[in-house]
Amino acid sequence: MSYQEEYFKNRKVSINDKNNLLQIEEHMYILDNVDKPNVFRNMFPYSEIPKIPFNDRIVPHNMPKDIWITDTTFRDGQQSREPYTTDQIVTIFDYFHKLGGPNGMIRQSEFFLYSKKDRDAVYKCMERGYEFPEVTSWIRASKEDFKLVKEIGMKETGILVSCSDYHIFLKLKMDRKQAMEHYISVIKSCLDKGISPRCHLEDITRADIYGFVVPFCAELMKLMEEYRIPIKIRACDTMGYGVNFSGAVIPRSVQGIIYAIHIHAGVPSELIEWHGHNDFYKAVANSTTAWLYGCSSINTSLFGIGERTGNTPLEAMVFEYAQIKGHLNGMDTTVITELAEYYENEIGYRVPSRTPFVGRNFNVTRAGIHADGLLKNEEIYNIFDTDKFLNRPVLCSISDTSGLAGIAHWINTYFKLKDEKQISKNSILVAKVKEWVDEEYNNGRVTVMTDDEIIRIIDQLTKDIGPFLLD
Repeated sequence: MSYQEEYFKNRKVSINDKNNLLQIEEHMYILDNVDKPNVFRNMFPYSEIPKIPFNDRIVPHNMPKDIWITDTTFRDGQQSREPYTTDQIVTIFDYFHKLGGPNGMIRQSEFFLYSKKDRDAVYKCMERGYEFPEVTSWIRASKEDFKLVKEIGMKETGILVSCSDYHIFLKLKMDRKQAMEHYISVIKSCLDKGISPRCHLEDITRADIYGFVVPFCAELMKLMEEYRIPIKIRACDTMGYGVNFSGAVIPRSVQGIIYAIHIHAGVPSELIEWHGHNDFYKAVANSTTAWLYGCSSINTSLFGIGERTGNTPLEAMVFEYAQIKGHLNGMDTTVITELAEYYENEIGYRVPSRTPFVGRNFNVTRAGIHADGLLKNEEIYNIFDTDKFLNRPVLCSISDTSGLAGIAHWINTYFKLKDEKQISKNSILVAKVKEWVDEEYNNGRVTVMTDDEIIRIIDQLTKDIGPFLLD
């Protein structure tokens, strides 16, 4: 028998309804129970910066019709900061419901169940009666925790199933076969309770995708068929090693991982979730890539707050969705600003000032030439209508480079002066403010002016010279 005949033997050829091409169903990957851990030393030489090798193998775009966002603010996000109070959790959860809109774009929110405070927050959020976000949990793989999930009334829970040899051999002290058998037994215990398991494949970007991940996911699909209970796969880029470059080698290739889980392990898109970290500044790009190549769900944390460098920011994926879909599907993006203000005013957490969409300076310009352009037409230097979508009008911060145009734009924006009420850069008031600004910097100042300072000098000028200066 020739190689070609051997290759095609027992492989079913079928038509792909999406691209109308024949394809071979290759669901024949078996567990590779190696004696020594495969830590992909060619890609991850610990004494050097990780490598990104390429083999130029590509997979097709395969974005599901329906994609959505899930949240881990109260789980992974809470691991990296002081715990939220119960009232804070409930308030933020209410904001998520409003942000997700009538179509439930924020599909789920994930909670710890360990402490009484955690459980109190879960009960209060469930009492809200929202369809979305659905309250889900993350638990240890123990019968006691499964019992707790069942008693609370949750339909789904996350279970940690580490999948790289770094974890299997070096942390769990097992081989792949032992790990798979252990994981399967735990998942069966969850299914026996009637609970839908969400399997968190920790460290998937350092795992043997076809030697462990695909065979394991294929076994999970068999269990799902047996129990008739959904089993979700969360692909966790725990260390942020994932890349979205076409032709990159797995396990670092995000699209390669999603393709393998969806096509070769047979996991439906609606049961695949991507969970990214930002260690190499790729959390957002990788998450969008996961959507584009067959993953329906992206797991996020508000403002990216999470372990080490953080998770994929929830607010970022709201705008990624709008860009690739062309609409917001009912999401209320102004809630993002409300959340940022709540964190600052009530929780005492200030988002870094240059953070996109939520930082104080994300749509603030300091350059005088930019300010002059904004004064003529804000589209020139603003990414979109930030006033409409975020209740954040574009601003010019006043400094020694702002010029008359920057000061005029600041006054018009801060005091919300519209149309004929706007003052021009030739206004007496603007000239007087600029005189004061120039004097400050001539005396050695190096920092930008604060809003409070500008308001004080305007108040002083209008008292000393008269309100006609605003004409």
